[in-house]
Amino acid sequence: MAGKSIQRRLAAILTADVVGYSKMMGSNETNTLSEIKTWHNKILQPLMAKYNGRIVKLMGDGVLAEFGSVVNAVECAVEMQKSMAANNDSIQDDKKIILRIGINLGDVILDGDDLYGDGINVAARLEAMAEPGGICISDDAHRQVRDKLEIAFEDVGDHKLKNIARPLRVYRVRSDSKSAARQPSPALPNKPSIAVLPFDNMSGDPEQEYFSDGITEDIITELTRFQSLFVIARNSSFAFKGQATDITEIGKKLGVQYVVEGGVRKAGERIRITAQLIDATTGNHLWAERYDRNITDIFAVQDEVASQVVSMVPGHVEIANRVQAERKPTQDMNAYDLMLRAMSLTYQDFTSGKIVQLMKQALEIDPEYGTAHAILSSIYAYSVFVHGRRSDENDALAISHAETALKLEPSNSKIHALAADAYLVVGKHELAKYHIDKAITLNPNDFVAMGLAGFVKAFQGDYDGAVTWVNKALHSDPFASDAYREVYFEVHFLGGQYELALEQLLGWQFPPKHIYLEKAAALAQLGRTEEAHEAIRQFELVRLENWNIVDYVNTIKRMCVRPEDAERWLEGFRKAGLKV
Repeated sequence: MAGKSIQRRLAAILTADVVGYSKMMGSNETNTLSEIKTWHNKILQPLMAKYNGRIVKLMGDGVLAEFGSVVNAVECAVEMQKSMAANNDSIQDDKKIILRIGINLGDVILDGDDLYGDGINVAARLEAMAEPGGICISDDAHRQVRDKLEIAFEDVGDHKLKNIARPLRVYRVRSDSKSAARQPSPALPNKPSIAVLPFDNMSGDPEQEYFSDGITEDIITELTRFQSLFVIARNSSFAFKGQATDITEIGKKLGVQYVVEGGVRKAGERIRITAQLIDATTGNHLWAERYDRNITDIFAVQDEVASQVVSMVPGHVEIANRVQAERKPTQDMNAYDLMLRAMSLTYQDFTSGKIVQLMKQALEIDPEYGTAHAILSSIYAYSVFVHGRRSDENDALAISHAETALKLEPSNSKIHALAADAYLVVGKHELAKYHIDKAITLNPNDFVAMGLAGFVKAFQGDYDGAVTWVNKALHSDPFASDAYREVYFEVHFLGGQYELALEQLLGWQFPPKHIYLEKAAALAQLGRTEEAHEAIRQFELVRLENWNIVDYVNTIKRMCVRPEDAERWLEGFRKAGLKV
C-alpha cells in the first residue's frame, strides 16, 4: 500500500473455521470436501445475502466475512450454527461439519477487496476460543447487540489473546439460546481416559501463572507414562483455562471419563497443591488430596498425584503395571523454575531469544538438566527456520545438547523425540530414525513423540506412518488448531498430493514465515505460477532482513532421506522463481 493513503473503516468481522479439518481430510478427503461444498453453497452464501454480509476470503476450512451491522453478523452466526446442526442430523458423527465462529467489531484496513488489521486478528482469536458448534464475540460487539437480540450471552471474563496488546472481555452465545448449535460428543476411548484441567494459580500473583501451568503440564506428562490410559494433550486441556464450565460438559467435549482439577499456591520455599479426581460421566468426586510440602519435593508430589489418580480409576489400572521411565529431574528448584518460565514462552512465541537465555541460565545452575539440553538442541537445530540462517556452530550445538540429554535421561521418551527432531534437521537420518522409534517404544502416549513421529517419518519417506502418528496426536489433542498443519502439508507434498497439501494452509491465521515458501513450491508444482509468485511476495513482506533462502532450501534438502523427495522440493522452489 506504499504510495497511497491507508483506507480504514469500522466493520463487524466474522470468522468461522471447521473443527478437526485436518483429521477429517486425513480420514476421508472426498466426503469432507463434499460436505464443505454443501456448507458453502446451501448455507453460507444464502445467509450472507440474507444478512448483507460480504465474504472477504473463502477457504477450504473457513471463511472471513464482514458486515455493516454487528446485529446482522451475530444473527447470521446463530442461524448458521442452527442450520449446520440441522444439516448434521442425518450425517454420521465422524462426517459432520462442525464450526467455531468468532465475531468482533473493530477498525480494519482496506486493500482492494481484502481486509487487514487487529480487528480481524481479534475475531480470529475469538473463533479459536469458541466451543465446537459455538460462537464467541468481543466486548465491543456485545455492547451493540445485548439489548437488540433474544439471545443469551455468557460473560467468560477477560482473556489475554496472543499478539493482542490488552486483555479482552469475551462473551459466548449461551448453549440454551433458541438457535444454538450442538456438537456431538466424542465417543469415549476403549480404555480409561483422563483430562487434567489447568491448575488454578492460588498465589494471588499473576506473575506465578507460569508455575501453576507448568505443574499441570508435568502431571499430564506423568500420566502419559501409564500406557493403559488415554490422556488428553495439554493444548486441549488448556482450552478450558479460566472457564467455569461444568465438569460433565468438559468430559463430553473432550471425550473423557475422568477429569483432574486442582490448584497451586507457592509461597517462598513452601508449596501447596490441591488435586481432585472426578468421574465426568456422573460428576462424582472419586478422590481429593492436599499436599503441603517444601518446594524441593515438587517432583515427588507430581509422581504421587499421578499414581493416586490412576489408582482411583475403578477396575482398570494396576499401579504395578506402570511403565516407569528412568527420570533424573533437576535437583535445583531455581533451574526448574527457569525451565517453567521458558516453556511458558514457547506457547506464546517460539522465536523468542528469551527462551534460549532462560535455558542457558537453568543449565548454569544444573548442567545435568536433561530436558533443558533437549529443548536447546531443538532450538539450535531449528534456527534456520526461525531466523533464516544456518551455521555449523548451531548444528554442532544441536548435536552436542542432544547427545548430552540422551546420556542424562536415556529412558525419557520426550528427550528421544526431541533428539530425533534435531538429528533430522541436521541431516543425521539414521539417528533420527532410531530415536523416534525409541521414543514411541518407551511411551506411545507421549504427545511430543506422536507429533514428531509424523514429522520425522514424512521426511524418511514413510508417508503412511507419518499420517498415522499425526492422526493419533490429533485424537489426543482434539482442540488443537494449527499444531499439526505443517506436518500434514509436508506429508502430502512429499507424496505428490499438492492440492491436499495446500488445503492444510487454508484458514491458518499465523503460519511461520517459511510456510509461504513451501506454499509457493506446491503451487508451482501444480502449474499455478502466478499464485506461487504471490506466495513469494507474501514471504518477502514478513521475512527477516538477513533471511538466507539458500540456507533454508539446503536444510530442506538434507532433511530428505530419499533423493527424489529432495528433488521434488527443489523443483517446486525453482518453478516458483527461487534461484536455488
